[in-house]
Amino acid sequence: MANWICGKRSETLTEGLASRGGNVRNMNMRRSEGFTLLELLVVVVIITILATIVGVKVAQRPAQARVAAAKAQIANFRTALQMYRMDNGRLPTVEQGLKALCQKPAIAPVPERYPEGGYLESRKVPLDPWGREYVYIVPGPDGEPYEIISYGADGEPGGDGEAADISSAAL
Repeated sequence: MANWICGKRSETLTEGLASRGGNVRNMNMRRSEGFTLLELLVVVVIITILATIVGVKVAQRPAQARVAAAKAQIANFRTALQMYRMDNGRLPTVEQGLKALCQKPAIAPVPERYPEGGYLESRKVPLDPWGREYVYIVPGPDGEPYEIISYGADGEPGGDGEAADISSAAL
């Protein structure tokens, strides 16, 4: 079944494939191997929606990560303070502060057995995750030998959520 366009004979798609040794079935298989533009756009829209949902959930996590980091750092201080006390028979004074865990104190009482590298990995006392110094109190509350505090996101005593105090006495 030929069609005539502009005075010339044109074959239908089926006739053209048959005359060249192909068949309609092979043509349909080739066409079904790819995706249409519409299908690709639907997939892109779905991925965008999912990425937005995941992005919002992840954006809520930094506050929890900071709290966890402060708790971990306070736990490191606690371990270092226990080693300091075992080596020297006492804790650093409030005047010596947590800096005594990084550098040998020059203020009395100067520890006799102080390791060359200190008790922390760094030569400076790390700041809390909000960029503030930890508070070191000797003696601590309720009979505790010491207390280490991060005042949280707001940097003020008290608070709720991310602004809540993080204390070694509560860990």
